Amino acid sequence: MRPPGYGSDDLPTRQPREPWARVTSLVLIVSLLFFGLFLYGLVRDMEMPHLMDNAFMQIHAGGHALFRVFGLTAAVAGGTFLQLFVPFALGFYFIRQRQPLYVALCLFFFFEQFLPIARYMADAQAQQLPWMSIGRYESLIHDWNYLFTQLGVLSYDTMIAGIVRSIGSLGMIGVIFWFLWRAVIDIELDR
Repeated sequence: MRPPGYGSDDLPTRQPREPWARVTSLVLIVSLLFFGLFLYGLVRDMEMPHLMDNAFMQIHAGGHALFRVFGLTAAVAGGTFLQLFVPFALGFYFIRQRQPLYVALCLFFFFEQFLPIARYMADAQAQQLPWMSIGRYESLIHDWNYLFTQLGVLSYDTMIAGIVRSIGSLGMIGVIFWFLWRAVIDIELDR
């Protein structure tokens, strides 16, 4: 039996969500040009994507330092974790702010970072890529050689890298299509 006055009227009302920020035709065109040029640069191995990767390498190195207090495995994995966490967290923040352009940019770069990570994964056995480190260390280790060895999957490094590369590529394309879909809705509503 319910006490008197008990019912749906007692439930707190939920505040309506803010609408998404509008995407104008100009923002759509400029954004699609940027995404297209960036993807073209990736395919052609041009400088612009490498500049972004260099910025994310600093975040990667910071992850090693930040997670060092939790032990060697956490320090090694922490670089890649922070490299992916920063754009993902920013994307989530902009989802909460309902800003489609910034969501698209952050998530595009989240998925873009899968590509250099995959390149480094594929090098786990060969260890031929140049290493970059911050500070002085008595011994440097290859992140993915160490992690894949710990997991017992070192012999599958190129296969895992191919999957990661595919996820990154499909994710970038998916983000672009999501942004295009959002923009088309806004442009149609403005007509």
